[in-house]
Formats: sequence, structure tokens, C-alpha cells
Amino acid sequence: MGRFSEINAIMKKELKSYFNSPIAYIVIAVFLVFTGFFFFKDFFYYNQAEMRNLFQLMPLMLCFVIPAVTMKLLSEERQSGSFEILMTLPVSSLDIVLGKFFAGTIFSAVMISPTLMYLATIVFTGSPDFGPVIGGYIGVILLSAAYTSIGLLASSFTRNQIISFISSWAACFSLWLVDKAVIFLPSKSGFISYFGTDYHFQNIAKGIIDSRDIIYFISICALSLMFTVKVIEERR
Repeated sequence: MGRFSEINAIMKKELKSYFNSPIAYIVIAVFLVFTGFFFFKDFFYYNQAEMRNLFQLMPLMLCFVIPAVTMKLLSEERQSGSFEILMTLPVSSLDIVLGKFFAGTIFSAVMISPTLMYLATIVFTGSPDFGPVIGGYIGVILLSAAYTSIGLLASSFTRNQIISFISSWAACFSLWLVDKAVIFLPSKSGFISYFGTDYHFQNIAKGIIDSRDIIYFISICALSLMFTVKVIEERR
């Protein structure tokens, strides 16, 4: 119970700092502009009342957006000097990492939630297949959590938020790009694809919830958070 309260306190502090920052609202606005453009382009130009194309683009868009959300999580603490103060508090490195991870993931979920308006538009004008829609949103949350954990790890290495952003983007983009490399090694397509985030996301977005896809995203989160804890421990 004590550990939960410490994680919760760190998470609330981080969420408050997000919504007190204009950068957060800029990131949300940019994300909604792009998602809105791609959704309504299909809706008005091609008369398609569906979210399939939007979900297909979501992994690539989140490669850019999530690093912008996470670049400050630990870098800002180190740059401002509050990291040293945080280390003197009666909280463990794991508490700090989990608190910031949950804050970043929740903020990402808040950022994504306005896209439910697109679903409402589809429901009002047609008869959507809710299986892929529900699967798509589950996939988006899992993907956001995985990218958030990677961004948090990148943020733990440097006090420069720009370097944190670039490092996180490079890692997320590389994972998105992995299964695109199968065209060069078709004989290894199944093996290579398994390491790509887009491959697992698109499986879930079809409405097929496979434990292997869930385990993949959980594994990324677990490994990234474990290494982040190790980095913080070395700096205590």
C-alpha cells in the first residue's frame, strides 16, 4: 500500500506538470490535426466511414508524438537539479520510474481520447464493425505504453530534452521499420516481422487479440523500465 501511494504521488505530480505546460497542449493539437486530416480525408473525399486507415497510420504518428511527450520525464529533472532532490526522498527508483511511466501513458490516453469523436461520426452515419475499432484502440494504448517506456529510458540517459526526443524517436521509428525490412529477406519474414511494433499493432487492430501480441508490448515495457531503473540506480 505504501509503494502504491508513492507511485501515485509521483504520477499525479507528473500529470500536473504536463497540463501546466503549453507544450502538452501543442502536442495534443498537432496530433489531433493530423489524425483529423487523415480521417476526414477518407470520410469526405472517398466516402469511407471507417477508422481502418487511421489505425494503419497510428504507429507511425505515435513514433513522433510519444517522444515529444516523454522527453521531459527525467531529462527535465536532471537539467533543473530537482533530480538530486528526488533521489533524497524516501522513494525507490522503481517508484519513480513507474510513477513517470503511468503519467506518460495516461497523458497519451488523454491525448488519444478525442479521436472517439471520429467513432461517433461513423456510428451516426453508418454501421461500423466494432471488433476492429475496439482492437484498434487496445492496440493504440499498448503501443503508447511501449513507446512511453522507451521514451522514459531515453530520457534517463541525458539532461538534454532534444537529445532525449531524437533518441526516443530513433528507437521507436526503428521498431516500426523492422517488419518493413522483410522485402530484403523474404525467407526470414516471419522471424523479422515479430520484432516490429507495426506488425503486432496491425494484428490487434484487425480485432484479433492474440496473447503473443500482448506479450510483445508488455515485454518492451518491462525491459525498458528495467533498464531505466538500472540507469537511475547508477546515478543515486
